[in-house]
Amino acid sequence: MKTNIKKSSAGKKGESVRSDCYFELELTSSGGIKTEIKSKVSSMYGNSIKELIEDICRFFDIKNAKIYLEDSGALPFVLAARLELTIKRLIPKTDKEYLLPFNKKNLYTTTKDRLRRSRLYLPGNEPKFFINAGLHKPDGIILDLEDSVAPTEKDAAQFLVRNALRSVDFYGCERMVRINQLPKGLDDLKFVVPHNVHVILIPKCESAEQIKQVEEKVNHLKKEYKIKNAIYYMPILESALGIIKAYEIASASENVCALAIGLEDYTADIGTQRTNEGRESFIARSMIVNAAKAAGVQAIDTVFSDVADMEGLRQSVLEAKSLGFEGKGCIHPRQVKVVHEAFAPTPEEIEKARKIVNAFEEAEKKGLGVVSLGTKMIDPPVVKRAQRILKLVDNK
Repeated sequence: MKTNIKKSSAGKKGESVRSDCYFELELTSSGGIKTEIKSKVSSMYGNSIKELIEDICRFFDIKNAKIYLEDSGALPFVLAARLELTIKRLIPKTDKEYLLPFNKKNLYTTTKDRLRRSRLYLPGNEPKFFINAGLHKPDGIILDLEDSVAPTEKDAAQFLVRNALRSVDFYGCERMVRINQLPKGLDDLKFVVPHNVHVILIPKCESAEQIKQVEEKVNHLKKEYKIKNAIYYMPILESALGIIKAYEIASASENVCALAIGLEDYTADIGTQRTNEGRESFIARSMIVNAAKAAGVQAIDTVFSDVADMEGLRQSVLEAKSLGFEGKGCIHPRQVKVVHEAFAPTPEEIEKARKIVNAFEEAEKKGLGVVSLGTKMIDPPVVKRAQRILKLVDNK
């Protein structure tokens, strides 16, 4: 093993750090693997931590090294990700990947029309947020490689997100990853596609060509790793150009499942300030909804950034619902319940939907080509909407 660099480090340390760790690695010419472990759980897990370190070193053919670990309660998937990155910062050309076994609870799949009322963003380099995120029951969990990750931590986030997809129990939530803005985001795909990701969020999307670039790389990786499960795309439109090309983007692939809007970047792009009232973005949001519906995919609203203002969030969701949006981003777990409650259909909507669906089913039984409720004809889109309302009730 030849390298001019003898030392490297990765991870986080300090009193405020939890569920994470920090590694220092120094290659030596002899002496075998010498480890120094500073951990509050050494008495219980010290031996297993040491065995994991030694196994990873053997995997990467490291025979002589001094390794220092400062552990703040990191789980094995975090320890493995941090040490692998420490090694690859010394030996960047190695293609080997140290992969922990798949948690069998994570082998479920998704569907294109799955409910996506809420999606909870988690910074990709903060594993402390991963472990219990699924307990809050968002419809989807987003492991973020983009805006919430500092440039110096992008490589760390890739390894942590990959290992989280394999190891963390997300309790049935849809498994999403927001990659970086293209072209960098294409390099992120090899860390997520082989590990049962359900939806890839494509930020700052401005053309159908970008969707096709992602799909080409995804298809290549699926073939290479023999991946059979469907992988869907959720472009995030965050610029004036992206909004103008919304339908082109929404219809670029049959695997686009939704269009989302990002208002922080959009309002900056058009030279204005974002407000809770949203007058400055009304046209853009309406265009997103129209393009999504025209392409037969879901429309997903932006995040509400004030995590302390629950009533403001509720009103924002109700407005989004009135415009035709079907979901909203969340940046804190406490927002999930409010989002679900606000998107829930009213008693009046539920009663009307049941009448429509009952009339439709009765017409089907009788072999009638026309559905009516009283004296009013019911078009297929109305029936579809009623069915979706009842689906929301079932998933309340």
